[in-house]
Amino acid sequence: MSKTETDKNPDQEDRQEDLGAAGSQLSTAPREELSSVPGLGVIGWIRWFWRQLTSMRVALLLLLLLSLGAIPGSLIPQTGADLNKVDEFRKAHRTLAPVYDKLGLFHVYSSVWFSAIYILLFVSLIGCIVPRTWQFVGQLRGRPPGAPKRLTRLPAYTTWRTTADPEEVREAALALLKKRRFRAHLAGDAVAAEKGYLREVGNLAFHIALIVLLVAFASGQMFKSDGTKLMVEGDGFSNTLLMYDDFKSGSMFHNDDLVPFSFDLKDFKATYEVSGPNKGTPRTFEAKIKYSEGAYGKERSTTVKVNQPLKIDDAKVYLVSHGYAPVITVRDGKGTVVYHDAVPLLPLDGNETSNGVIKVMDGYRDGQGKKEQLGFQAFFVPTFDPKSGTMLSQFPALVSPLLAVNAYHGDLGVDTSSQNVYQLDKTHMKAFKDGKGQLLKKLLQPGDTLKLPNGAGSITFEKDIKEWAGFEIVQEPGGGWALGGAVVAIFGLAGSLFIQRRRVWVRAVRGADGVTVVEMAGLGRSESAKVPEELGHLAGTLYDQAPGAPEPDDDSTESPVVPAEGAEK
Repeated sequence: MSKTETDKNPDQEDRQEDLGAAGSQLSTAPREELSSVPGLGVIGWIRWFWRQLTSMRVALLLLLLLSLGAIPGSLIPQTGADLNKVDEFRKAHRTLAPVYDKLGLFHVYSSVWFSAIYILLFVSLIGCIVPRTWQFVGQLRGRPPGAPKRLTRLPAYTTWRTTADPEEVREAALALLKKRRFRAHLAGDAVAAEKGYLREVGNLAFHIALIVLLVAFASGQMFKSDGTKLMVEGDGFSNTLLMYDDFKSGSMFHNDDLVPFSFDLKDFKATYEVSGPNKGTPRTFEAKIKYSEGAYGKERSTTVKVNQPLKIDDAKVYLVSHGYAPVITVRDGKGTVVYHDAVPLLPLDGNETSNGVIKVMDGYRDGQGKKEQLGFQAFFVPTFDPKSGTMLSQFPALVSPLLAVNAYHGDLGVDTSSQNVYQLDKTHMKAFKDGKGQLLKKLLQPGDTLKLPNGAGSITFEKDIKEWAGFEIVQEPGGGWALGGAVVAIFGLAGSLFIQRRRVWVRAVRGADGVTVVEMAGLGRSESAKVPEELGHLAGTLYDQAPGAPEPDDDSTESPVVPAEGAEK
């Protein structure tokens, strides 16, 4: 057996004609009509615009624009994510902020220009996929096309002579190709076979997955909800709007869409590295809770950890933060308890140095009988080391806790304006002074009490120090679809890149001298080294079933076959 390549000096027009006939049906993309630029008229321009919009290059361009448009959304503060940061940006950039406002850069994902790109990309992908899908289905229902007239013109080609009958060779070739998972059939004096349909399946799956991702992203933005809740050990939470500390939702979200459930924070534990270069680094954060689904659901116990949320239907409860809540007791001048609660303090560093405020609405009466309110600024360190020379915690765990307080009296202003619970408005407040006229300050250890001057009462740092945990409750209906679309897109892209679509033809005809001439040729949709290699393996297997015959004499009517490079037997 020997293999021959395409003739060294073929007629160029014949070669292009044969290659075009063989490969015309390999592509499943819709054939563009060879028409001139649309003439004047609304219908003509609409058709032209639709053809441009549904072309693959425009879809890729829109996808690039969408990616570029998302960049400012991640670099510039967004009103939907953090309104406070947007306000800070406006104050810091007086000239640039109005420009960003006009361009919609503070709300990129809901801006007109981003929505326009999003919708155009969605329409473009559908316009690309639908005709490709129907054409591909039509090709699956059909059969591979018959062999071209001149197989010698194809890139991968081999031939040999055999004493086997042409019918036997064709039957053997048909069985061989089907065994190798080719779609094959007899077409005249040749066997036509095709393989690699999964390439187009992967291509279509990739584009369909992009549509699924777009739909999931849009639905997730419109129907999502995201809220936070700070809970001290022993507190409870019910998934209603009034229970959240902070809540954001999509434009089409309704309060009735909240998943009904509730949970109680029973205990929170954190462990840290106690030695080495990573001393103080958190090892575990665990919040033990009891939860129930619905109004009358059975109570269950579970542990929520970092990156291991509690999942209830479409809602996920994440553990996102934690800190300390010292128990504080405030008494008036008569010794009556006017305040007793655990006060959550916000961490300032990795060692849980924390601060916060204590607001007492029922304070005391001054010398003129006027009732005043009390306010305290609290600074807490879980591990205080006097040798360090600083009022900063040296370790995040409770080793030697210390609380520093500053006391004020007057009007807190809570009745006239809304306030941050972690800040103290001193506009109408006066600081308590000690006997020397200095600002009253004291460092309290657990169990210590600070007595206020002028019979104003006292504040006690109780020995009981609780911990608090911050939870984020996220409800995003399109998350599962987005994940599924991403997985399908990855596999679809891999299939479209690595699977090669190719065709193989085997022609067996009886020559003038009565000997059967076998020709095999292959053609790939794209340039691939696997086509000649695969054809060589197929030819070697078929040659075992139809072995070669002696070459004809020089005066034979058949021309001798020139061996090809890399020929196998």
